[in-house]
Amino acid sequence: MMELRLLADENIGAPLVRALRGAGINVAYVAEFAGGITDDEVLEIARTEKRLLLTEDKDFGELVFRLKRDLPGVIMLRLPMSGREEHFDRLRMVLGAHTDKLSGRYTVIEPDRIRFRPLPVAKR
Repeated sequence: MMELRLLADENIGAPLVRALRGAGINVAYVAEFAGGITDDEVLEIARTEKRLLLTEDKDFGELVFRLKRDLPGVIMLRLPMSGREEHFDRLRMVLGAHTDKLSGRYTVIEPDRIRFRPLPVAKR
């Protein structure tokens, strides 16, 4: 099983980042070291540090698919704002059950389904 290395975008709540770290997951958190950077800069950090990007920002879909940015993978949370305490449980379930499917994919986690879409071949 691959070691999970995540880059949590600054739109991810600090309680979720703390819970992930408490579960032993290696998480770098943009809000702690580079708050306010551009989406392109976030993608570059994920690429160079070989981390899956964890985000709630749909703009990353355009950057990844239309502009074909090279990334290890993206995990998009599409969960309701109410019930944020349940986000960790849902995410932990996905990370545990589907670790092997996350690399090289754009994963969308919704309350009632999970979608995996292969990332496009990056521009060179």
